[in-house]
Amino acid sequence: MSLKGINAYRKGNLKQEIANADPHRLTLMLMQGALDRIAYAKGAMERKEIAAKGEFLSKATAILINLRDTLDLNVGGEVAQNMYALYDYMVERLTDAHVKNDLQILDEVTNLLSPIRDAWLQIPEAAKQEALEAQRQKRQAV
Repeated sequence: MSLKGINAYRKGNLKQEIANADPHRLTLMLMQGALDRIAYAKGAMERKEIAAKGEFLSKATAILINLRDTLDLNVGGEVAQNMYALYDYMVERLTDAHVKNDLQILDEVTNLLSPIRDAWLQIPEAAKQEALEAQRQKRQAV
């Protein structure tokens, strides 16, 4: 099978996974996607592939902005506000890494995002189901 065929299969598989994912899974996929793009950008930076570096950092930044902008600051209170500020900081640092070609800044962002992703993985199934049910009830009330 050609590389083009493999990539098409992966895209189709990813679209199917997204279509079937609950909000918890989607958030996890976004976090992992950002971490992957940062790692790809780091590789491109090391190889001095400027266009690829910019593309990967742009995608990672877009993911972080999406994660930031989907926070419910009214419901999440101080925790959501702190997460918003942290995502904002990570976006700024990715811009700095891009401009300065600084691998250490990419490591910094990875080290900030990885524990969040790891904690997200540890959320008990009962808590995920409770949150999903609360979200369903909220939508029905509107």
